[in-house]
Amino acid sequence: MLTLASKLKREEGVGAGRTHAGSNDASHRVSIRDRLLIKEVAELEVNLPNTCKVTFPDENKLCHFQLAISPDEGYYLGGKFQFEIEVPEAYNMVPPKVKCLTRIWHPNIAETGEICLRYVDPNYMMDVVWGLNSLFTDLLNFDDPLNIDAAEHHLRDKEDFRNKVQDFIKNYAR
Repeated sequence: MLTLASKLKREEGVGAGRTHAGSNDASHRVSIRDRLLIKEVAELEVNLPNTCKVTFPDENKLCHFQLAISPDEGYYLGGKFQFEIEVPEAYNMVPPKVKCLTRIWHPNIAETGEICLRYVDPNYMMDVVWGLNSLFTDLLNFDDPLNIDAAEHHLRDKEDFRNKVQDFIKNYAR
């Protein structure tokens, strides 16, 4: 993260992407997305829920990171769930792509990893992270599911649903 922030400072010091000859140097430009992410990631580090951990496989690329969520209550207590977040160049006009990498039995997460972010503002990274975290507590929604089988399972037999969630945690989310 410091590397990208340093790049931004160098760019501003050289004249917002201009070399001393006065021509544009595209290799020194920092995109609008990256400028937004520098600010948002710094804010996120300060306000990250204690159940979450963010990692950057390449600290020069704030646009691709992983989020680990370890819920401290509810059905998913004891699990550790990995998400991959890819922020497109057109962010914040285009929402980030979010995928759950951990197999999970959840009404709002498909078995293929797609996630329903309907109740989350996907144009602000803090809201995306807090929204994903909330999918394990107050945003857990059985009435408008992405995984209809999981929602119907909960409706039919809450205890068996809880057991299946725990089996998934034991087998995939440790």
